[in-house]
Amino acid sequence: MRIFFLLAALAVAASGETHRLTIRQAVDRAVDQNSEVVMARLDEIKAAQAIRIAKDPFYTRIIGGSGFAYNYGYPLSIEGSAPSIFQTNASRYILNRPQSWAVAQAKETARGAGLAVGEKRDEIAWRVATMFVDVERIGRFMEMLQKQVESLGNVYDAVDARVRLGHELPVAKQEAYVNLLRVQQKLMNLESDRDYAGHDLAAALGYGAADTVEPAPAERAPLPIPPTEDAALKAALDASKELKRLQSTYEAKGLEIKGDRAQRLPRVDLVAQYALLSQYSNYDQYFLKFQRNNAEIGASVQIPILGGPGVKAQIAQAEADRQRIQAEIAAERDRIALDVHHSFQDLIKANAASQLAKAEVDLAHAQLSVLLAQMKEGRASPRQVEDARSVEDEKSLALYDAQFSDARARLEILRQTGQLLETLK
Repeated sequence: MRIFFLLAALAVAASGETHRLTIRQAVDRAVDQNSEVVMARLDEIKAAQAIRIAKDPFYTRIIGGSGFAYNYGYPLSIEGSAPSIFQTNASRYILNRPQSWAVAQAKETARGAGLAVGEKRDEIAWRVATMFVDVERIGRFMEMLQKQVESLGNVYDAVDARVRLGHELPVAKQEAYVNLLRVQQKLMNLESDRDYAGHDLAAALGYGAADTVEPAPAERAPLPIPPTEDAALKAALDASKELKRLQSTYEAKGLEIKGDRAQRLPRVDLVAQYALLSQYSNYDQYFLKFQRNNAEIGASVQIPILGGPGVKAQIAQAEADRQRIQAEIAAERDRIALDVHHSFQDLIKANAASQLAKAEVDLAHAQLSVLLAQMKEGRASPRQVEDARSVEDEKSLALYDAQFSDARARLEILRQTGQLLETLK
């Protein structure tokens, strides 16, 4: 089964490319090439163009065309205008408070879209960094398990030799074989996990589905974080793009309410038009004077007198949305406080686990040294030594696991405080 799995993994690897990256290179590529970040940027572009759309009625529009037609009897109109060879119409908003507030709302919405892009970049950076650390963790565990396989293989050979000499019961050989198979199974599972994790990381970085990513070997110091939980909480509240985005949405709703209320105010529009009439029309038969060139310019004033219940309903809906956003802001602040507290608790537990694991590794190493010395004197068997090596490897795995838990907790704190990208760069 293991040979089949390795052949399948080699076949997949042959069809794709393996990219060796540092964590900094991976994060830099993710915030630039990740599909979710790209889609957030496109939403930001749409929001920016919405400002131009909202401003458009305040720019003069000129429309030209022809309304030429044959008249029989009293001169009729075409869409409210006299039949003409050529005509132009110009219009623009001069005073329109609802549309002015709509422009302000579009600007605030665009600001919120920009914050959403930053929030998505932070999220993807954290996700890629944690995936990168997980791939590193799997690779480190595989190295340790490969050593265990070699060690348990030596134990199996030693026990087999002693069974043949009659110094051990056959059941000891079976036990050694089961222990070897158990570790080989763990190693095969880790190989599968690394394959999945490598492809997932490649997809998050914008590579093809057949590609995979392997961490480049590099030594990294523990990531710096705020010294205390209170300092981290303050930094997280100040840097939270989700809070800023909700606040921007809250402000945009306030502008929407102002726009709805402004529907009761007068509106003034620019009105200008020119028409060239045909000299063959029958206007002279019904009017005292006929003139081919005709133009007007002025303003159209509209004063709302009775608006109806729709405006009040729109205002009530917007105010309800605003109150909902206020509740979301309060809930988000509480969530940030809880997340920071949990992250610091995870960091404390990881530090305690690291200290214990380090002490156990030191103890296992000391016990192995004693057994090696006793084996030279003939007072310890090779099997005892190999068993001690396996114990030391198990303790080393626990130490690595605690160290990676510490790294993940630090990444989480940096994500919450908005310092992840800056720290990794």
